[in-house]
Amino acid sequence: MAGGDGPEEYYSYTPSLAGGVIIAILFTFLLFLHLFRLYTTRTWFCIPFSIGAIFEIIGYSARAQSSKQPHAQTPFLIQAVLILLAPILFAASVYMFLGRIIRSTGYESCSMIGPKWLTIIFVAGDVVCFFVQMIGAAIMGDAKTKAMLDLANTIVLVGLAAQIFIFGWFMLVGVIFHKRVRKIGGKLVVGGVDWEKFLFWLYGVSIIITSRNLFRVIEYALGDDGYLLSTEWPIYVFDAIPMAFVLVVCNLWYVGVMDFTSNGRDDVQMMVGERGERLSSGV
Repeated sequence: MAGGDGPEEYYSYTPSLAGGVIIAILFTFLLFLHLFRLYTTRTWFCIPFSIGAIFEIIGYSARAQSSKQPHAQTPFLIQAVLILLAPILFAASVYMFLGRIIRSTGYESCSMIGPKWLTIIFVAGDVVCFFVQMIGAAIMGDAKTKAMLDLANTIVLVGLAAQIFIFGWFMLVGVIFHKRVRKIGGKLVVGGVDWEKFLFWLYGVSIIITSRNLFRVIEYALGDDGYLLSTEWPIYVFDAIPMAFVLVVCNLWYVGVMDFTSNGRDDVQMMVGERGERLSSGV
């Protein structure tokens, strides 16, 4: 943090009031869209989307407050922590979504990790990344010396790097599953839903979140005096807008439209059984 008691104590610029307000309003709109979908579909594993949106709303509202009090510690800490952590919550629902896609198709054997363990492993990793980055952001906001600031940056970088690694592994699991299903000629449509289309959208969302994390890694690696932390526009272009787009996409493919009940599973088993009968009869 910059030294002194002036308005640049926590920022190298005066945060934009308009920018903070506009983005907070955007995420508020997206929050209500997701709450509506959550209420109508009862897809409870998507709750992290809404919690993440709340983090974004509070975070950018705090940035708007910082435009009037750029030297105040509390709004700075709020925005630093919540904006940093929100995408981890989005990732949690994305991880759980892949497990449900795998179960819905009936092709669990094509996944290198079973759906149950897939969810446990990746969500647990997500939780670890959440707390590591939270600790780093908290230390950063209260850093009084360069040594403490460097420590905070390192902790945040470790959390971000771990999140990128976990997301990379997650995408590999999804791609291998996808490739194996295609290899055996599996083209099931469960309950009238094209699961392959959902996989492509899931890849897109994963790439967006990973790209945002790469931006954050570069941002913190450059340090407090680097261009990305000393200029305001990058946080909107490389963080706020991409995360808003993630919520838009996730609302469009909201998983509540998919049938993960036993009925949907029975449909898959019936289709697989019919295919097996045709193969055994030489048809």
